[in-house]
Amino acid sequence: MKFEKSCGALVYRKTKSQIELLLIKNRYGGHWSFPKGHVEGEETEIQTALREVKEETGLDIQLQEGFRQAVEYFPEPNIKKQVVYFLGEAQGGKVKMQEEEISRIIWTEIHKAYHMVTFKNDKNLISMAGKRLQ
Repeated sequence: MKFEKSCGALVYRKTKSQIELLLIKNRYGGHWSFPKGHVEGEETEIQTALREVKEETGLDIQLQEGFRQAVEYFPEPNIKKQVVYFLGEAQGGKVKMQEEEISRIIWTEIHKAYHMVTFKNDKNLISMAGKRLQ
């Protein structure tokens, strides 16, 4: 069995009236999810998450202490993938989409994001983030 590891983040911003999450639509899978990518070399999980968010969205984020959620699944037979997610607040700046991998990026209210994501794991992550940010 082959093991893959990626890290990413649920990126949020607070507006006057609500909390919004950043969702990306993967160019290949076509589903809404969160920025993430493979660990490179000797990177830590946090370094990977910060790099991937910056590469895919152009945004710098400030990670919340104590939010680290690992999700595991089998994307293909004999491949086990672990994705570690953090929760990070966008630190201003404009979204700049990485067009090679992403077809769309949107900010959306957290409860709308819950209904837009495809996978149960992502819905669970949004629920946990929502409780944390209340």
